[in-house]
Amino acid sequence: MRFEHVCLESLAVALPDEIWTSAGIEERLAPLYERLKLPAGRLELMTGIRERRMWPAGTRPSDASAAAGRAVLAQSHLGAGQVELFIHAAVSRDMLEPATASFAHRKIGLPPTAQIFDVSNACLGFLNALTVAAGMIEAGHIRCALVVSGENGRPLVEQTLRTLLERPWTRNEIKPFFANLTIGSGAVGAVVCHRDLVRGRAHRLLGGVARAATEYSDLCQGDTHGAESLAMQTDSEKMLVAGVGLARETWSAFTAEQGSHYDRFVCHQVGSAHRARLYELLGLDLARDFSTFETLGNTGSVALPATLSAAVAAGAVREGDRVGLLGIGSGLNCLMLALEW
Repeated sequence: MRFEHVCLESLAVALPDEIWTSAGIEERLAPLYERLKLPAGRLELMTGIRERRMWPAGTRPSDASAAAGRAVLAQSHLGAGQVELFIHAAVSRDMLEPATASFAHRKIGLPPTAQIFDVSNACLGFLNALTVAAGMIEAGHIRCALVVSGENGRPLVEQTLRTLLERPWTRNEIKPFFANLTIGSGAVGAVVCHRDLVRGRAHRLLGGVARAATEYSDLCQGDTHGAESLAMQTDSEKMLVAGVGLARETWSAFTAEQGSHYDRFVCHQVGSAHRARLYELLGLDLARDFSTFETLGNTGSVALPATLSAAVAAGAVREGDRVGLLGIGSGLNCLMLALEW
């Protein structure tokens, strides 16, 4: 896919104040660690994740998305009344029906003329939503869209802690739950528009390539667990191998379409082992990476765009830089986008 007129006009993040350290999570799992003789510090050592953030108990994904939506509109030159398309693109949703976008739309104060819906595709949802908005802008159907994602990891992590303490698991039995402990919370919003609406520098979304390997859809599966909880199990080792394999195929097609020169890379934030293996397999310079998993953990669909926002704020992405957005999510699905900042 190629885009000629699509720009990322504004990008903003909303983060919770409450911090959960990996050491603190291990303290809550002390009975399990002691019985299985697991060394303290194992969680941070294996993932590189020092801490993550959590919304207060009772926070709805639409609350998080709305906070990010208000934040990005506050810094945008475009007003809420100009938004013609609104997408909530998180894994987390308030409920099955209606769309979480309908709650966030009201909380942000968007116009009734905006088309609204949810896009859900595990950790790729936000990038998928960008391409949906971009396609509608290129086609002339709309000129301005607001894409948001609000992920709430608290219900999943809390349920995982309860599950791990409820019976005498073996070392092998706890492996499918380990990835849950890397999850964090956050929200991000982007104003996507036709370049004619941009004031100043136009941050152009150039296009990208998507690939799917759905034969691996059983490697990471999550669902509701009772009224207010979530449960998920992941085969992390197989997920790593299959994920970077799919990324390599996608990278080959991506560079054939969009070129191979990038000043900076931002990939989905899983942890240190996944990042190292991905960059090694693709032959990319790790020095061009920018990461946030150390302090935010894996925030699902928020992770990649929030990291891009942090990279811009830190001066790691400068005007004129070509940025490769390397997204991957369970399913398995991979989407790589080229951005000219």
